[in-house]
Amino acid sequence: MILSDRTMREELSRGRIRVEPLAEGAIQPSSIDLRLGDKIRVFRNNHRSHIDVRDDAAGLTEVIQLQEGQPFFLGSGEFALGVTLELIAVPDDLVARLDGKSSLGRLGLLIHATAGLVDPGWEGRLTLELMNLAPLPITLWPGMKIGQLSFIKMTTAVDNPYGAGRLSSKYQGDTEPTPSRYHLEF
Repeated sequence: MILSDRTMREELSRGRIRVEPLAEGAIQPSSIDLRLGDKIRVFRNNHRSHIDVRDDAAGLTEVIQLQEGQPFFLGSGEFALGVTLELIAVPDDLVARLDGKSSLGRLGLLIHATAGLVDPGWEGRLTLELMNLAPLPITLWPGMKIGQLSFIKMTTAVDNPYGAGRLSSKYQGDTEPTPSRYHLEF
């Protein structure tokens, strides 16, 4: 079942769910609005001919630190990594679902390619997979509403929450837009 606004407020007040800082009016009927942080990771595609998933991807990208009031222009067909302003923590009996804002989707902006689930036990700022499907650049502003997070009750608490030592939890505790760590699978 998906948590209602009432249940999300209760879970936030008990500290079981963390969304910090929680914006005024962020709690919606079945989700919590999230905002774009001030760091964007862009690809430097002028020095490599391809992406090899066996290689560390950090060298393919660089982080741009946006200043207050400074926009980021995501060009048509471009891809970049963003990060949420909010730090998120999910308890071991819930899973969170990240979705874009429909108003931004209607402009051609997608905020995740595949990373829509936030596992039980995960904590950090969410890396956003920003894609512009529109024929024109889209202006992104730090602090703007960028997505929404809903919470789904699991049948039981998980045996191995994300971040537990037995799991390959490559992104636990992230606070910046984090490049792929897929190379650690090899």
